[in-house]
Amino acid sequence: MTEVLARRGYHGPAAEEAIEALHEEMEALWGDASFVPDVDRMTFATAVIEAAGNIVQHAQPAADKPVEIDVDISVRPSRLVARVSAQNAREPFANDMRAELPDEDAESGRGLALIEALVTTVTFERQDGTNTWILTRESTPAPTD
Repeated sequence: MTEVLARRGYHGPAAEEAIEALHEEMEALWGDASFVPDVDRMTFATAVIEAAGNIVQHAQPAADKPVEIDVDISVRPSRLVARVSAQNAREPFANDMRAELPDEDAESGRGLALIEALVTTVTFERQDGTNTWILTRESTPAPTD
């Protein structure tokens, strides 16, 4: 397994405050991993925030417990990886898992297509009431002078 050079995460209720906290964690991550090129930082962070935002906006509780969001982000020498999970959540409908763009008049439904455009791979797992999206982006450190 490839060495993890930097790691950050967030766990809490799936609420708007989670998105702001996740932005702060991402900023701290880039402080720890300054070698990651700006384009990779921007595109990967956008994908992670979009995935988390989809959970906050759309995840439905599977039972009496509220949905919680759990994000684990790691930086490896040539790969960025995020596990974005909705705990205590219903399984998404098949329509929610499509990565195609909706009609141009649609007000939502672009999230997964945007995420897939920004990262190298997106995978989905469901286990014990938790939906997890795993986002990876290949990244080559910028050469130093």
